Amino acid sequence: MRLNFRPVDGSFYELFSEAAAHLVVGAGLLAEMLGEGNDREGIAQQMRDAEHAADETTHAIVRRANSTFVTPFDREDIYALASALDDVMDMMDEAVDLVLLYDVTTLPPETSEQVEVLQRCAELTANAMPGLRTMASLDEYWIEINRLENAGDRSYRRILAGLFNGDRKALEVIKLKDVVESLEGAIDAFEKVANIVEQIAVKES
Repeated sequence: MRLNFRPVDGSFYELFSEAAAHLVVGAGLLAEMLGEGNDREGIAQQMRDAEHAADETTHAIVRRANSTFVTPFDREDIYALASALDDVMDMMDEAVDLVLLYDVTTLPPETSEQVEVLQRCAELTANAMPGLRTMASLDEYWIEINRLENAGDRSYRRILAGLFNGDRKALEVIKLKDVVESLEGAIDAFEKVANIVEQIAVKES
């Protein structure tokens, strides 16, 4: 086992945990947005606020990395992880924005499966971030994220098949496809986060 003589800077771990906590909030708002009878204008504003807060955390991580001589793990990995976490929030924000802009009132039932995957991915990612401090037991995290991403892919394919079965008008199909692709993009972005965490763990073990 390699000995690590780098000084411990707890602020990075705290900031990554903060970034992941924003994703839990975002996934919850996304679920509300896709529910029935909710104040979509209000939820969209909350999501914009959450996305702004996530951006601020990302900038704080980058500033910290730029001003710290010795980082707890490779600087390039810090940038990559911060960016990947931010990408997840951006994709969820995009989905919420499209639902509002397109005035989508009814989504395919399978969409709920994608949202459930996103919420579970957010919870797992938030729980995993403190583990960066010791790199212990993180393999369970990225294995489960990969499983969830595969489940999300299956839901995505079923949704697309349903959209193109000829029962919907062309314009409605285009709108729904954009929303569903944003949800799929968010799930894929969660897997990218998990892949980066795996790379960091391998390097540091």
